[in-house]
Amino acid sequence: MTTTPGNADDAKSAESTTDDLQNADLSNAAERAKIHAQLTERIEELRAAYYQDSLLVSDAEYDDLVHRLEDLEAAYPELITDSSPTQTVGGVVDTSTFDPVEHIGPMYSLDNVFDFEELRTWYERTRSAVSARSKFLCELKIDGLAVNLLYRGGELVRAATRGDGRIGEDITANVRTISDIPQRLDTEHPPAEVEIRGEVFFPVEDFAELNASLVAEGKSPFANPRNSAAGSLRQKDPAVTARRPLHMLVHGIAVWTPADDSHPEPAHQSEVYEQFRSWGLPISDYFKVLETVDEIEDFITYYGEHRHDVTHEIDGIVIKIDDIAVQETLGYTSRAPRWATAFKYPPEEVTTKLLDIQVQVGRTGRVTPFAVMEPVTVAGSTVERATLHNGYEVKRKGVLIGDTVTLRKAGDVIPEVLGPVVALRDGSEHEFVMPTHCPSCGTELGEQKEGDKDLRCPNSRSCPAQLANRIFYLASRAAFDIEALGEEAALALTAPAEPETPPLTSEAFLFDLTAEDLADVKIWRDKKVKGVETGERELVPYFYTRGTAKKPSAPSANTTKLFDELDKAKDQDLWRVLVALSIRHVGPTAARTLAAKFRTLSAIRQAGLEELAAVDGIGSTIAGSIRDWFDVDWHNEIVDTWAAAGVRMEDEEVETGEQTLEGLTIVATGSLSTYTRDGIKEAILGAGGKAASSVSKKTDYVVAGENAGSKLDKAESLGVPVLDEEQFTTLLETGSLG
Repeated sequence: MTTTPGNADDAKSAESTTDDLQNADLSNAAERAKIHAQLTERIEELRAAYYQDSLLVSDAEYDDLVHRLEDLEAAYPELITDSSPTQTVGGVVDTSTFDPVEHIGPMYSLDNVFDFEELRTWYERTRSAVSARSKFLCELKIDGLAVNLLYRGGELVRAATRGDGRIGEDITANVRTISDIPQRLDTEHPPAEVEIRGEVFFPVEDFAELNASLVAEGKSPFANPRNSAAGSLRQKDPAVTARRPLHMLVHGIAVWTPADDSHPEPAHQSEVYEQFRSWGLPISDYFKVLETVDEIEDFITYYGEHRHDVTHEIDGIVIKIDDIAVQETLGYTSRAPRWATAFKYPPEEVTTKLLDIQVQVGRTGRVTPFAVMEPVTVAGSTVERATLHNGYEVKRKGVLIGDTVTLRKAGDVIPEVLGPVVALRDGSEHEFVMPTHCPSCGTELGEQKEGDKDLRCPNSRSCPAQLANRIFYLASRAAFDIEALGEEAALALTAPAEPETPPLTSEAFLFDLTAEDLADVKIWRDKKVKGVETGERELVPYFYTRGTAKKPSAPSANTTKLFDELDKAKDQDLWRVLVALSIRHVGPTAARTLAAKFRTLSAIRQAGLEELAAVDGIGSTIAGSIRDWFDVDWHNEIVDTWAAAGVRMEDEEVETGEQTLEGLTIVATGSLSTYTRDGIKEAILGAGGKAASSVSKKTDYVVAGENAGSKLDKAESLGVPVLDEEQFTTLLETGSLG
């Protein structure tokens, strides 16, 4: 980890180099040489920073530069030199901190492929180069620090970083502090000498805690878990390394000198892993031996969708020929094995500029800071905002306004700022200060209870931001499911530009709205002339069309739909009404449980704390929250006003189906063909079972569909019976598995 301020212009260098390449006249030899030199210089600069645990650009930006250099050299081979980044491993050796050591066998890098077309090209080329019909071992590409372990006579005698592939740094004292790594191999017949390669990593779940402790000590935080692993392992004092929760997984042998002919090296990579396991070395559980390219692509696709279900960061899948004799036949280039490649996933991590930190007020009054950033594409979408959770979390991450930050977004997960790129600070950055008063209503903020990390606005009844968010939430699919009442409509109802008094000052009056209430509601919009924005703003009607002399204003189609859906919402199930009330901790699962037990809202309102807490799945926290909510007068006004407007406050008596799952706790995971996620929960609850969200020893069954992930793995590790969809249906209908 570096604490030296860098040059903010570094962040722009990759872009300018790329622009130069795109604009270059490659038919000119001098121009080609110039671009080649620029790319080489930039890549070497980024490599040096990377191996000193400093992050200047994202992996995707670095990979793009290397890809461009490879393409340039492929088109013009005369540009290739022995020192080109395409021909070298790329590490550096810090002899000022650690002693240099020479590896017995070279530590190579890996070539990369970035899509299935490139993968198939590599697969076919590799297949055609050997006569044997070899299988392929696929495993997760751990995003950590490459480390070489040397055992002699079964004793660990040295550990080293990869360095430049030939010379590494002696980090033996630090590696000895990692509990995963045995000091002696667990065998009576160890090889005379063996060099074992692997990756040291920092668990993702411990990353934020480490950064918080560094910031508290006045030190610079790490940008991501990979840098935290590298920085933790390259400490001068092994005692510092020992305090960090580092782990290692081993994945290869470089040199194997057997003690005698009776214990030779295994013939296959997969057998090597079983040998590692028997020696007490840590290996990954996530590998598979496959034969066809279709199987390899399926493996890549699966872990692309489940890459956050494991404890460490991964950035791709490594594909190796399993037969070691074939590996030796194919050999190596100057920097990488020909018998292996890495499929790199599209980037989920990028760097961008943190322009500002602002705050927003949620429906429960919680005031949340969020990052406003230069727009950047990550995980297939453009992102310019990311949550920072609370003021404490901003300090934990050590981010300053003006920082270049590392951003992660996994699929549909909310974007997260991981940390700052400290090396790019230029001194203009400044600290975020949490506001003392609500930005929406001006009320002084405070803790709900002593020691809370969150600040809240106590003006829950009339704070415009809280009201708008409650309206938006009650219209969501989890509650009344009012499609025409989105976020913008909720704001227009509670805080329009005109009139001064909004149509809704409480959610209590939602079902009493009339078309006349909405006729004068206006909001600000960007002004357009013939579809082109003018740069000006204008007030326009939100719920009504803009009127003219020939065509008077009238309710919009969306407004008509809104009133239709409000009428339908009045007849929703009781559990949806409970969710719509925004009672803290009462989500869909708790609401279903309460509705099934009490049947009417009146019964829930009158139930005592002990009676509520005794309901299976509710407990004291939810029970206390319910009682606190109903102890507030204006909350009861919402219920009474909705009831007067015709909202159904009780579930109709229905004939209870056979309780075939009574007493059973069932977890559903993966994609099912005949049940939605909510549908299978309702089926379990309707048959008397408990629909749990996590697997434990108390779980009776796990129903697993396609792409079942960590829950299925946990079920198998605990010995919990796993059912497919057909078996679950049989259990549901008959109460047994036949």
